[in-house]
Amino acid sequence: MFRNKKIIIVLPAYNASLTLEKTYREIPFDVVDDIILVDDASTDDTMEVGKRLGIRHIISHDKNKGYGGNQKTCYSKALELGCDIVIMLHPDYQYTPKLIYAMSSIIAEGIYPVVIGSRILGNGALKGGMPLYKYISNRFLTLVQNILIGQKLSEYHSGYRAFASGVLKNINFMANSDDFIFDNQVLTQVFMKGFEIAEITCPTKYSKETSSINFGRGFVYGAGVLWVSLLYRLHKWKLIKRKIY
Repeated sequence: MFRNKKIIIVLPAYNASLTLEKTYREIPFDVVDDIILVDDASTDDTMEVGKRLGIRHIISHDKNKGYGGNQKTCYSKALELGCDIVIMLHPDYQYTPKLIYAMSSIIAEGIYPVVIGSRILGNGALKGGMPLYKYISNRFLTLVQNILIGQKLSEYHSGYRAFASGVLKNINFMANSDDFIFDNQVLTQVFMKGFEIAEITCPTKYSKETSSINFGRGFVYGAGVLWVSLLYRLHKWKLIKRKIY
């Protein structure tokens, strides 16, 4: 625990057998109370690696539910276990677990209720091997999203996120998409409820084992997040009503 807060790390996994152990070994267990591994119908040995590491809470989906569907299971289980702080850490080792200290501290001290590990602050993305076209796409999408949403985040697309439990209890994340736009829907829900978000510089590592989507899926994702941001703005203007808010 940190400041008497129960901290749970959730690992949304899909074919992460090659990097799961490396990620797990760097988790600071002096502040982390529990780990939840959710395997989204992997075709490799992710489940076996998790069991060998002694992860207590392992959930396996019979069918692939998608990135958003995986997170729904992660957060629901974390809340069920009575977390005060939940941190999503991708088990593909793209994000360093060593930032768990900083992210937990910001929430536990009551400074911000949500923290994002930003790959853009400090030029960490390109240094870590993010492809140039992805970097440019990230910057363009973030610019348009900030305009539509009325915020000033450095990026909306990092998968390294920490939440106070009260935030997750107050947003309807179960109504979100099961696909990759889930992350962006969550951020708009957070802003809609009036919560503030902190960002910290996060070095990143891109390798052949790192989770990624291809150009075609990336285009669909980009269009999807812009649509989410536009619907957020229309909802704020009371021109439409969205059930996720």
